[in-house]
Amino acid sequence: MNEHHFPHWPPQVTRHLTLPQTNIFYNAEVSATRFPDKPFIVYYDTPVTFAEFRDEAERLAGFLQQECGVQAGDRVLLYMQNSPQWIIAYYGILRANAVVVPVNPMNMSAELAHYVEDSGATTIIAPQCLFDNVEPLLGNSPGQGLERAIVATYSDYLKRPSPIAVPEFVAAPRKRIERAGVTAWQDVLERRIAPGPLTAGPDDLCVMPYTSGTTGRPKGCMHTHRSVMSTLLGGCVWFGAAADGVHLSVLPFFHVTGMQGGMNSALYSGVTIVVMSRWDRDAAAFCMQRYRITAWQSISTMMVDFLSNPRLGEYDLSSLSGTRGGGAAMPDAIAKKLKALTGLDYVEGYGMTETIAGTHINPPQRPKPQCLGIPVFDVDSRVIDPVTLQEVPRGETGEIVVNAPQVMQGYWRNQKATDEAFVELDGKRFLRTGDLGHIDEDGYFFMTDRLKRMINASGYKVWPAEVEALMYRHPAIHEVCVIGVKDEKRGETVKALVVPTPARAADISAQEIIDWAHEQMAVYKAPRIVEFVASLPKSGSGKILWRKLQEEDAARTAAANAVDAGNGGATQ
Repeated sequence: MNEHHFPHWPPQVTRHLTLPQTNIFYNAEVSATRFPDKPFIVYYDTPVTFAEFRDEAERLAGFLQQECGVQAGDRVLLYMQNSPQWIIAYYGILRANAVVVPVNPMNMSAELAHYVEDSGATTIIAPQCLFDNVEPLLGNSPGQGLERAIVATYSDYLKRPSPIAVPEFVAAPRKRIERAGVTAWQDVLERRIAPGPLTAGPDDLCVMPYTSGTTGRPKGCMHTHRSVMSTLLGGCVWFGAAADGVHLSVLPFFHVTGMQGGMNSALYSGVTIVVMSRWDRDAAAFCMQRYRITAWQSISTMMVDFLSNPRLGEYDLSSLSGTRGGGAAMPDAIAKKLKALTGLDYVEGYGMTETIAGTHINPPQRPKPQCLGIPVFDVDSRVIDPVTLQEVPRGETGEIVVNAPQVMQGYWRNQKATDEAFVELDGKRFLRTGDLGHIDEDGYFFMTDRLKRMINASGYKVWPAEVEALMYRHPAIHEVCVIGVKDEKRGETVKALVVPTPARAADISAQEIIDWAHEQMAVYKAPRIVEFVASLPKSGSGKILWRKLQEEDAARTAAANAVDAGNGGATQ
């Protein structure tokens, strides 16, 4: 797109980003050389310096190469919660010239088996608390399944008493696991095996995160060192990251937003990161006060929880100079509450696993609410008709497509899915995001919804994300998810699953919310059904699983209809 489309591009930020022609591990070497004694990681009050981090990553790399047989280009599974070991393991795998396969720690054995089989990994790095999920997959024939496991204990990195509440699974003492092919993390480090030369270049595979699998079995997204470098460096430049910053890293590292914004960008710029293994709103506020946190990347569900803490006023949050995130639009009411409390805007961005995080980010000096932002460095993003593939006029809704240096090479060993994911426009390869959106007069992109999430109510198109944003304005709504359900008259109708605020849980009624919604939005958008629930299911990265809720509701309705039909047949 032409420059005049982006009149609010951040000042002093160039349009083009020259990417270093280096392996991502080189960033660890640079920062460890520049700031050897400075803490890179602070974990429940225990620091790990940049020099210690590089040293341990290299020891792990040597073990992977010489004891686990990991060769250049091999995939290694990384399956644990945020921790120093997660970050050291990530960079240790890269130092071994191998490919990181990050896995959601919420996955169980059967789910984990898919990653093992699909990636072809023979080595896994996991914590002792999840070893029961790993063990059934160990001990297969050579070349088939997992052969080696490195087992970490989170408490190995608790070197001093913590004033922060430490989760029980983090504080648990080390267990000895006596099993062939299994080595304790500390034993790996104590071997002090030096790795061979660093040979992987910018176009070699670096990391292979898997898609969420909401439309089928998870698929591995092939990212090179170059594509990973693109968004980690882009984040540093866009937000002006300085080495003296202190960032709160609470988004999961296995997810690309946490991986890039919470870990890789920080290492590149020499920033100290404060790491938590599990989200805890009081612990997060305490960390902001204790470590003088300057930047915090979150998602909307996390911010909703943080701001609803009745004790929030007890903490000094004055050091915070930036908040940002993505994943789902930040409700307007929550953004205003954040602004009133801290004076800060929530700067939203947009990206996918397939783009290793952000392709669009709001200009920090002029963010718009519930907005994806503008295409960042060297990104060509358009809105097209998903059927004709023709670009639609500005302001009209269509599918967002992206051509950019951060776009994946394709899906691992899945040419059919790769072919379906891309389209050629003007001789360039564009990723089809499957997200519907439009562009406003200033060139900002707005999400309307997922391509397949639209509700067709009596011929009117309803976008659930828009309805949810409106419903968050109701003071009794803590969280909400809007789904489409079958309706005899309308084809589909709008249903809202609502988690009420604790203060109103006992007295709020579904009819009250339905009536209120009819006053706030067009009648065809307003939920006709409201169901109160104690909580909403979320993915490991904190996104509300709307599709799961919609499928469960459809299954319940089908079962009820079957019972009714059976009863009717019996009485005739």
